[in-house]
Amino acid sequence: MLYGRMSSMDLRSGEIQPCDEIEIENDRAKFSEVIGTQHSSWKKISEIKITIGLTLKSKPASHWIFLFLSSTVMLVAFTASSLLSRAYYAGGGRSYWIISWAAVAGWPLIPLFSIPFYIFMENSLSPVTLKLLTWFVVLGFISFIDNLFFAWAYAYLSASTASLVASTSLVFSVLFGYFIAKNKMNLSSINASVIITASTIIIALDSKFDKIPGVTSTQYALAFLWDILGSALHGLLFALSELVFINILGRRSFHVVLELQTMISFFAFLFTTIGVIINNDFHGMRLEGEVFEYGKSSYYIIIVWTAVTFQLGVLAGTAVLYLASTILAGVLNATRVPLTSIVAVILFHDPMSGFKILSLFLTLWGFASYTLGHANGKSDP
Repeated sequence: MLYGRMSSMDLRSGEIQPCDEIEIENDRAKFSEVIGTQHSSWKKISEIKITIGLTLKSKPASHWIFLFLSSTVMLVAFTASSLLSRAYYAGGGRSYWIISWAAVAGWPLIPLFSIPFYIFMENSLSPVTLKLLTWFVVLGFISFIDNLFFAWAYAYLSASTASLVASTSLVFSVLFGYFIAKNKMNLSSINASVIITASTIIIALDSKFDKIPGVTSTQYALAFLWDILGSALHGLLFALSELVFINILGRRSFHVVLELQTMISFFAFLFTTIGVIINNDFHGMRLEGEVFEYGKSSYYIIIVWTAVTFQLGVLAGTAVLYLASTILAGVLNATRVPLTSIVAVILFHDPMSGFKILSLFLTLWGFASYTLGHANGKSDP
């Protein structure tokens, strides 16, 4: 998924069109005169209302409807995908390959969604050079390893713990974005990185009380490590994807973002499928279904919906990052962490100790610091 910002969209061409900046600046000047005569408390409220009004006015209604739908789908889909992965293991699933394969098996959903851009909006496919194809393979391989690490993590960590540890992806996104994509790093980014790192350390200190029954200390420690490594690869994937999109593809059109995401998902699917075949896990899938604790039909429902929800999350996340910014994606990520934790406690009876509650609080604090800092600075990482 990639970073991007959109002013307004011509629905016929799909390309970005400039907003009426003069009209907005005139409104801003008029409103500034009004709030200048008010007391400080009411002035703050007026400023917030005016900012919201000007923001809404800067885009057509269709933009906000699409952004709302994309945000909702991203939040629900990624939360559901995480919980389904844990349900696979809780029901007796044992293969890391199968659950990581399920995450990318739904990759055709993205090109299916892209079809209207080429049929009705007269867009053309981006030419594929050897250099671009090489990048597709590299990014697909990183995505494949990333999914495999997360699959290992969910095998031995509770869903709530796995989601909290995975929040470190923001830290790695900031670091790799700074060194690779040359994004700006400000105090809010550094502060958020330190706070989220501290929350991860707190979770590690609580390992004695947080382990799933039957999981050894070694398995827990390795799963914790895989989760962090997966988060690191996730941040690296974001930075490299942004680099490819800007420096090689050179266009900021939504259908081009979907093209890049399609190729990354396809090669991730290809690499994962090879691993599943070598490990003979397609045959093992049938055997697992026969002895699955929740029933054979539930087993295949979990596999199918893991594939669907993960790709819907990717698709919706791509739309959010393109229509809004990485800031909004960060807010949704922050919202997903407590949502996943709460649902996991209800469905899987995950332990919720004082350490984990403190870690959850620090994670939200870190995301809030990051979001507010970049919102005030009006810059993306």
